[in-house]
Amino acid sequence: MTTDSPPRSLRQAWIALAGLSAVFLFEMLDNSVLNVALPTIGRDLHASTVALQWVTGSYAVVFGGLMLVFGAIADRFGRRRIMLLGLVLLGAASLATAFVTTAEQLIAVRALMGVAAAMTTPGSIALAFRLFTADGLRVRAMTLISTVGLAGLAIGPTAGGFVLAVAPWQVLLLVNVPIAALAYAGIRSGIAADRSAELHRDPIDVPGAVLGTATIVLALVAPTLFVDEGTGSWAPWAATAAAVVAVVLFVRRERSAAYPLLDLKLVARPLVAAGLAYKAATGLAVAGMGYMVTLQLQLDWGWPPALAAAGMLPQVVVLIAAGPFVNRFVDRVGLDRAAGLSSFAVVAGLAVYALLGHYGYVWVALSLALVAAAIRVVGVVAGVNVLRGLPENRTSIGAALVDTASEITSGAGVAVTGTILAALFTGAIAASHWTGRQTAQFEHAVTFAGLALTVVAAALAGWALHRTRARARG
Repeated sequence: MTTDSPPRSLRQAWIALAGLSAVFLFEMLDNSVLNVALPTIGRDLHASTVALQWVTGSYAVVFGGLMLVFGAIADRFGRRRIMLLGLVLLGAASLATAFVTTAEQLIAVRALMGVAAAMTTPGSIALAFRLFTADGLRVRAMTLISTVGLAGLAIGPTAGGFVLAVAPWQVLLLVNVPIAALAYAGIRSGIAADRSAELHRDPIDVPGAVLGTATIVLALVAPTLFVDEGTGSWAPWAATAAAVVAVVLFVRRERSAAYPLLDLKLVARPLVAAGLAYKAATGLAVAGMGYMVTLQLQLDWGWPPALAAAGMLPQVVVLIAAGPFVNRFVDRVGLDRAAGLSSFAVVAGLAVYALLGHYGYVWVALSLALVAAAIRVVGVVAGVNVLRGLPENRTSIGAALVDTASEITSGAGVAVTGTILAALFTGAIAASHWTGRQTAQFEHAVTFAGLALTVVAAALAGWALHRTRARARG
């Protein structure tokens, strides 16, 4: 039952939090479960390698490309309204999976689910922020929501494997139907309708929306092309150049537009800029290091896939188990210091992996745990700080910015590591047996790539700390 007075505890808002948690569960569970089923899908639909890549890629590109647009729309027409419409689309698109007979149809369904994710995911942060007025409760709410999602991410591959043993792969996507229904019921019942005072009626900046979407799509596609086709191909360089041109045109448009899609003056606010930089640093680290560790365990050390999956457990365990400690840590040191300390823990984790990871698994496990503990805090605090720094009628696009920063830098992290590996490693990296020379090349490439990510993450965290201190002085 909705109420006009803000809840004074998480217990009072349990219906709304259940709905918002279900939204984040879908985001985390979806691709992790689907990846397990890709070989089965390929055989069942007679899909090519490229088609299978786009089964997951179409979702990611559409999701990332449309987040800013739907964030802007939600700030104008209602966060709750757009969220509910997105959940209806999610349920319908997931249900359509039962009727898919070709890879092309599945790609189209995945693209529709990407649209639904772009409509719902930023709104989950914005609505959780709006639900409470006290920053402490906001942190606790986002910690709870993210814990549910991370639990889904952790159990997704294992659960997906068990399901595939007894049921067709379509079941893995049909499970989104009850999740969407739970989210719809919780948000409709537990969150009050949008109030006009919290929205704005500026016209939508259509050219800005087109340029912004093109920029993000190209920025997401370019890293994949670098990894798949290598630095010798013209395609990744063309995509990168097009992304640079698009972002220049987007910035020029937003500076000159009477009603910009994204007010760059708001993005430059210290809390907003710092939060986005912290989020970018962690996105870069998680994706880049995850990519390197996976290759190291399976290709360099020869671990079978099941053992390599177990090797990632320190990250999974810390991500889930750290939930109860996030609130205490933030209460003790404050929002700003929590973000700063956690981001520098990310930098430390990257440095440990780059310099010591090839000496034994204990260093890899320590690196994974450090980064996981840090992103557990940053994932919550950065979002809260960004929304704290924005007017109430711009929180949806602020939440979309947080997710977009993470998506783009995750792609950049994989691109940096993949490009460095391609440049320093000779021969086929997936070959069964490496020569001693190839092993040395791989270890040098991992060290170099890890240090490169460390420097970039440190620069982002340092700049964010500078912006936070500038706000404190001002």
